[in-house]
Amino acid sequence: MATSAPYCRDCQRSGAGRAGRCVHCGSPRLLVHPERDALAIAHIDCDAFYAAIEKRDDPSLADRPVIVGGGRRGVVATCCYLARTYGVRSAMPMFKARALCPDAVVLKPDMAKYAAVGRQIRTLMLELTPLVEPLSIDEAFLDLSGADLLHGAPPAITLARFAQRIEREVGVTVSVGLSYCKFLAKLASDMDKPRGFSIIGRAEAMAVLAPMPVGRIWGVGRVAQDRLARAGLLSIADIQRRDETDMMRALGPEGQRLWRLSRGIDPRRVSPERETKSISSETTFDEDIADRERLTAALWRLCEKVAARLKKADLGGRSLTLKLKTADFKTRTRSRSGLPPTQLAARIFPVARAMLDAEADGTRYRLIGVGVGDLCPGAGADAPNLADPDLPRARAAELAMDALRAKFGDRALIKGVGLAGRKR
Repeated sequence: MATSAPYCRDCQRSGAGRAGRCVHCGSPRLLVHPERDALAIAHIDCDAFYAAIEKRDDPSLADRPVIVGGGRRGVVATCCYLARTYGVRSAMPMFKARALCPDAVVLKPDMAKYAAVGRQIRTLMLELTPLVEPLSIDEAFLDLSGADLLHGAPPAITLARFAQRIEREVGVTVSVGLSYCKFLAKLASDMDKPRGFSIIGRAEAMAVLAPMPVGRIWGVGRVAQDRLARAGLLSIADIQRRDETDMMRALGPEGQRLWRLSRGIDPRRVSPERETKSISSETTFDEDIADRERLTAALWRLCEKVAARLKKADLGGRSLTLKLKTADFKTRTRSRSGLPPTQLAARIFPVARAMLDAEADGTRYRLIGVGVGDLCPGAGADAPNLADPDLPRARAAELAMDALRAKFGDRALIKGVGLAGRKR
């Protein structure tokens, strides 16, 4: 395959490179790859998104370490790259982050502002292609197959121009991963951050993957890593050396998935209609709590939030997960499935409370959360049921309360169970 001329991501011109630098402006940020113009699946990830927005809006923060997160007992939502040089990482407890970087500027998240910027970037993505699959507020997959004629350039060049446009018009930076499948595109976007652009082609996929730990494979968390380690699978190369049949025999369908991904085989398409899988809410306490009544009150308030989000999205849920984090940061999760579809706090809460009662054994908890999954259309939720004759009245009462809160604020009506431990 003929190699296209290097393309400079800074001056946006093509030309022969000299000593790895652009002949026009001297920048080292060149797009050079033998498969560059044949690849169309991209993953775009904003760099330290929340912190980048805060620095954009307050220039005095430009050269200071910035952490966006909860209070003293919360966790880091994100941090700038300067803070990361001190060892600060997302999801780290705030007390630990403050200890590592005592001079950091700590800011509370402004989710409304971040969501607005996320929508602005998403709109610009949709100008490139209708095939945009959001993963979160600040990242998405794009499929630019066939977009060459529209933009007058191969996908790689279009993406380089897009990254520069985001930096110029929005004021934040993005990193781009480009490949022939979603798994490798997302992997590539992590390889050169911030302001990065990495490409993984077909010919090199197995060689690039081989030295990586198995945890770099999509869907392989810490528990799965331990299980694979016991089977002698520490690196992706270890999986590549196995036979597909052996992997299936040892691990079932998951074994086949891992075997295929280890070879860069990922048939998933970029889907604009990404399905919401769950709706949840959680809170971190100002102090560790063991008292059952206070835990129950917090649980009720979370159930109300989840129910409100279900109604707003016109969805119902048929499974429930309770999340608890102990004072020593160990997480407990309890789940129930096969429930009648609902979007009512009055039906979510009793199931969640039963699971909480089993865990309220004197253990001190720093966090509690509740989530509803196995989602379905809202029209199928809370249907009249002879076994539950009070359901229509409960539904009507909850909808009336929602209407009053929408008009007068969330504190307009507070159910008794939700009052324990609440600041007045």
